Amino acid sequence: MLTSDLALSWQRGNQIRPRYIETKDEGWLEAASALIELFRERRGCTRAELDAALEDYVGTGTDYKILRGLIKLLMDRAEFAAGVETVPADLRRAVFLKARGAHPVTDEGARAGVIEAAGAELGCAPELVRANLYADLTKNQRLLEFEETDARALVELYNVAQAQALLYRSVRMRLSVAPQTAEGYRELFGAIKAYRLIHTIKGSPANGYEIELDGPVSMFHRSQKYGIQMAVFLPALLLCKGWRMRAEIAQRPHGTAFFEMESERHGLRSHYLAVTPYENPMREKLLAAWARFQSEWTLSVSGEIIDLGAGAFIPDFVLRHPTGRQVYLEILGFWTPTHLKERLREFAGSDFRDYLLAAWEELRGSREPLVTAPPHTIIFKRSLDPATVELAVNKLITED
Repeated sequence: MLTSDLALSWQRGNQIRPRYIETKDEGWLEAASALIELFRERRGCTRAELDAALEDYVGTGTDYKILRGLIKLLMDRAEFAAGVETVPADLRRAVFLKARGAHPVTDEGARAGVIEAAGAELGCAPELVRANLYADLTKNQRLLEFEETDARALVELYNVAQAQALLYRSVRMRLSVAPQTAEGYRELFGAIKAYRLIHTIKGSPANGYEIELDGPVSMFHRSQKYGIQMAVFLPALLLCKGWRMRAEIAQRPHGTAFFEMESERHGLRSHYLAVTPYENPMREKLLAAWARFQSEWTLSVSGEIIDLGAGAFIPDFVLRHPTGRQVYLEILGFWTPTHLKERLREFAGSDFRDYLLAAWEELRGSREPLVTAPPHTIIFKRSLDPATVELAVNKLITED
């Protein structure tokens, strides 16, 4: 993704838009091809050598920021490392210890003796000791891997990255979701949950849904980490259908503007291969732990969307008892005590009671106090273990 200093946008009235570049423009395609070739040709070169070649190409023209943005996206596809068998820190330690024993080292002959002695100790030739003594410094690291792409894909990725950069300053995002198949709803809701976004869902399957996602600017702390989550959600959203987005973007020194998109008219191409490219590790861990846990309750993944009347509940799991009783469990992503209370009010306004919400302290998005866990909730610090879930579900059905 792009850093904030490389973000470009334009504003007209209260509407703000990313500054895209034309994906069919020959000039930009040629520039993208040239930059890709610079990376390709410099596999094995140091970062300093690559940086020098890129500086020569970019120059001081008016398109400096755009070219820097393309370079940043290519840097994200590059892997740098020292590229030597012996760890440079070990080389330095051996040289310094040998130098201390031969103090004072006052001429080139003495220095050569120290280098040779250190190399002999480590089984490394003296010339390699000299060459790699500081190979782990950023400028000396070598380009070992480069995930190749083509010019058109890079330009398309740049436009998506500009849209993502606007969301770093999002106060909130509203999604209007048109009525569609259950699979379409599950894809969109699954993406929201996969990226752990704080969300409120209103509506019904028949009429569609209004979804509000808290933006990073609305959070008291952890806003940078959450801002990245909001940004990486966007390419997943682009793969979904039947939505309209209106994101409220904070403006400096004050005020807001609105960034709007529609699923059928945004003109962007997602680089994601799937809406949810990864599984929630907390879910995976709980499933694995439950398989080893002795309990009357069985735990399985839920694919249901439960209608709460004015809203919807998308649980991660369903717990089933031999008596036929079912309790649904959702593991929240980022959350705040205020949002948790609002979620519980949604359930209070419905007849649905067989649910639990599990909130991880690590993902708490504000410092507001939460003295005790409200009913139907589990607050956990490190991991959500089966014993805690079983205790909560048994308590729930006992109090029912």
